[in-house]
Amino acid sequence: MNIQQAYNAWAASYDTVINKTRDLEARAIRDVVPAGAFPTVIELGCGTGKNTTWLAEKAGHLTAVDFSAEMLHQAQQKRLPPHVHFRQADITQPWTFADRPADLITCSLILEHISDLDFVFSQARQALQVGGRFYLGELHPFRQYQGSKARFVTPEGVFELPCYVHHLSDYLESARQQGLHCVSLREWFDEDDRTALPHIMSLLLERSA
Repeated sequence: MNIQQAYNAWAASYDTVINKTRDLEARAIRDVVPAGAFPTVIELGCGTGKNTTWLAEKAGHLTAVDFSAEMLHQAQQKRLPPHVHFRQADITQPWTFADRPADLITCSLILEHISDLDFVFSQARQALQVGGRFYLGELHPFRQYQGSKARFVTPEGVFELPCYVHHLSDYLESARQQGLHCVSLREWFDEDDRTALPHIMSLLLERSA
């Protein structure tokens, strides 16, 4: 089972099972993305629409992108307003879905499945307006060092998705090389217990030129 097949299989139960990673990242994006409206937004990894409904309230035009047709099907059942446009796409290929300059790009819990950060960051820079923001919310690499990765329960047992470890320095250096300035780097903890390992890391980047 490859990543696309796995998320297709996971889609039907994704919203209903207990998932601390999903829920903590949802909290992070709502806290980190600046208040106010954004005329054009691109959401990478929209999944079942866990953040799409919230982003739709901030966006004049929202392109919600996912690799999984079944995840997109679940998101479309949420009956979002007409300025939300769903696109199935692979973000490791040129971003043909970015057909207008974006004021905000969000990327939630998908980069652990992608080996080449530089390509994603270069496409994000090209898609952003000067001064546009790029939010990232990902499983913290400290968790990855201990073997944590995306997984879900199937009738045959627990299935772990293929994942790549990206260090904090990898994110920051890739951003720097693409002219994306770090506005915020935060770490998010279960139950706000800062004596434990962080669970989620968030980055807010800005295209400087």
